[in-house]
Amino acid sequence: MSSGDPGVHSVRAVRVTRLDGPAALEVATVPAPVRPEGHYLVDVHAVGLAFPDLLLSRGRYQLKPDLPFTLGVDFAGVVREAPSGAGIAPGGRVAGWLPVGAAAEAVAAPATHVFHLPDATSFAEGACLPLNYLTAHYALVVRGEVRAGTRVLVHGAAGGVGTATVQVAKWLGAEVVAVVSSPGRAGTARRAGADHVVEASDFLRQTRDVTAGAGVDVVVDTVGGDELALDSVRCLAPLGRLLVLGFASGSIGALRLNRLLLANVDVRGVAWGPYTRLHPEFPAAQWAALTPGLADGSLRPQIHATYPLDRAVQALLDIEERRAAGKVVLLTR
Repeated sequence: MSSGDPGVHSVRAVRVTRLDGPAALEVATVPAPVRPEGHYLVDVHAVGLAFPDLLLSRGRYQLKPDLPFTLGVDFAGVVREAPSGAGIAPGGRVAGWLPVGAAAEAVAAPATHVFHLPDATSFAEGACLPLNYLTAHYALVVRGEVRAGTRVLVHGAAGGVGTATVQVAKWLGAEVVAVVSSPGRAGTARRAGADHVVEASDFLRQTRDVTAGAGVDVVVDTVGGDELALDSVRCLAPLGRLLVLGFASGSIGALRLNRLLLANVDVRGVAWGPYTRLHPEFPAAQWAALTPGLADGSLRPQIHATYPLDRAVQALLDIEERRAAGKVVLLTR
């Protein structure tokens, strides 16, 4: 059933009914969303899946919605209804995000969470943008102080957040060292714009080699773990910044503070979501800053695979089994 038809009372959605991971996902019919005041009602064309969706399916994320709930954060589609005075009229192409609940044929989202999607960007690409690219922009610009000429190392550079971070860093004029888990992922990082690709098993030595011993100014870490954190500090140049975005490895690294003192480096936390709750106008300013790169194709998400909504289980398994190089996308129509 098309959620864009007048009078539609139900839509299909990817549901989590028990916290047993991807295999337990169900595609079910749920009541169609009703637009609250200050929200857009969007007919969804594509949904981007990411590591937080995997954690949500197992009850291991910091957000713990009551069962059953609809999965999904990032979406792209067409506005069906708009709030009074909204900047995007019905029929407009948009991308947006929700804390949870985006993996459905239609969603209601706050106006602060919805942005105009340039014509040059497909719906599948648009569904890759909000969480990953706005997080990357916040990490690099606000927390990392990256500008033209900065050397940036990105861990997990072939994943969704990783490829977004590589692209945004290059767009800002940085020199990028991409760290990948295997040689087969090097191509994804290079297509995202990496200047150098090194392997995770030996990234410290290889990074010193490609920087002629100077090290990097910023390390972006979504992986975590004690050894990775220590070697990340070791590859920083003086006054460098280690940006901690997450712990995809499942291990939270620990550092002795004397390492920071002796090397004159910083460790900085990066939590885009909490920052936007304090500054709800910030994502719109970020989107405006990134729009020129979207419009001219400089910022183009790397998509690992697209699946129909009915294959949500396979899509999330790609992430859990670490097959995804780039973003995994569900198409709703």
